[in-house]
Amino acid sequence: MFRFPGIKQVLLSILLSFIVGGFVFAGNDIEATNQEYSIYLDKATIAKGYTVSAFEDNLKLSLVPGILSEATDVEIIKLNEEMEMPWQLDRISAIYQFEFKNKSAYDDKKPFYIQFGYDKPTNNYKQVFFYDKNYGAWRPLPTKDFPDEKFVRSLIHLPFARIAVFNNPEVLTVGKASWYAYKGGDYAASPDFPKGSRLRVFNTENGKFVDVEINDYGPERDKHPDRAIDLDKVAFKKIAPLGAGVINVRIEPLRIVRKNNRTLNIASTGAPSAPIIEAKAGIVVNEETGEVIFEKNATSSVPLASLTKLVAVRVFLDARPSLNRVVAYSVKDEQYNYEYVKKWESSRLRVNDGDTMTVEDLIYASLVGSTNNTVETLVRVSGMSRDDFINKMNETVYGWGASSTRFVEPTGLSPQNISSAADYAVIAKEVLKHPIIQKASTMKKYEFYTINTKERHRVVNTNKIMATNNFNITGSKTGYLDEAGYCLMTRVKAPTGEQVIVVTLGAKTRDMSFLETEELMKYGLRKLSQK
Repeated sequence: MFRFPGIKQVLLSILLSFIVGGFVFAGNDIEATNQEYSIYLDKATIAKGYTVSAFEDNLKLSLVPGILSEATDVEIIKLNEEMEMPWQLDRISAIYQFEFKNKSAYDDKKPFYIQFGYDKPTNNYKQVFFYDKNYGAWRPLPTKDFPDEKFVRSLIHLPFARIAVFNNPEVLTVGKASWYAYKGGDYAASPDFPKGSRLRVFNTENGKFVDVEINDYGPERDKHPDRAIDLDKVAFKKIAPLGAGVINVRIEPLRIVRKNNRTLNIASTGAPSAPIIEAKAGIVVNEETGEVIFEKNATSSVPLASLTKLVAVRVFLDARPSLNRVVAYSVKDEQYNYEYVKKWESSRLRVNDGDTMTVEDLIYASLVGSTNNTVETLVRVSGMSRDDFINKMNETVYGWGASSTRFVEPTGLSPQNISSAADYAVIAKEVLKHPIIQKASTMKKYEFYTINTKERHRVVNTNKIMATNNFNITGSKTGYLDEAGYCLMTRVKAPTGEQVIVVTLGAKTRDMSFLETEELMKYGLRKLSQK
């Protein structure tokens, strides 16, 4: 089974162990290096099967009969070198590289098991990932966690790979479970796993388990931070009496449904070291320091659609108007909108000529509901001519340092209203200094009554990210034009009090706009937490 070296080789290997197995001494510097392990498997051994165990059993390769067809050296290296890590995940093991030196000995159609120990026990979902140079990302392997023993098992079908165990901090697999009455079957609600996923839920007190399908969302993680899942009472009764109320559970995923072409937010191409977005342009900025945390085409000027409205409202508010002032709507106001779109294409407040409302109602309708006609009403009652108002918008942002931004009208309906992601991050920082804009931009809905008709009006914020309650959002604005695509600015506050501004411009779909903005928000907050 083993190839035993001669005495000279033994002495040489002892000498090398001080160099490659531990430290290299150079003057007063001590530099950690890679550690190597190698074993030769002859044909008799591989015919019986053999488990290669290295580095105090932290990594085991289970090579059952039939996995290898020829004798080979198996080399395992514990790597101690800089590598890019997945931005969404936490590494909880060493990085190992294994290789079958005789490549023809292994048929890659026959997967084999890896048992992989990890250092830090957590309550989150763990997987083994291998680094794929073709994608420049870490890609997941089918993995089963054994949290009590602090190891995972995975299947792999590669003769060479760099591998590590990663923890997904957003997915809870060890925690508590309660019950609810809904469909009356083996179902469950999860805040982490998409609907249609199949999970095996263990009661850790008695070892009983039940297989359930996710058919609902919940419990809310912000209200129940240690709640991993809630079970339909039919499923709950199979592992605990209903009177127990809340039990300790462990979750083993059986089948995870892909959502937005991702599995638990990991794309099919793997987990990269930074977000990869399809939007034409994007940026993440630390508001306090101005540090650019992420950028893509951040200085390219593109149409910005209704993100224009934040600047228009800021210019209006800088004139210090009375919010209680009652103004009459003029149907002529909306005629400006129709220079760019058809009537039915324009987001507008449904009011009639002569209807009266307060300036405050107009502001909130313009920002919460992104209504175009109300912006033109604000311009009309601002005390400035329309041309002067638009000039003031351009002068204002230029004074803030947004030199590549230009407005030709105040609503964002014109594709000639342009800015860059970098410019708009500057603009967002300034406009959100005004408390009314900050409040209006984060309201989920706004309701009021026209004064003369007593008719109720209700406008709704279209930023779906705010509905999740997963973030402390302190500023937001959506925008869309055919020429601009879907645009979104969101400011989010970290637990430390620091804030990041995220701008995405030119997303192809609204859902993609939300998804990519949410990823950039998480990336920005994660970078702040790592300081």
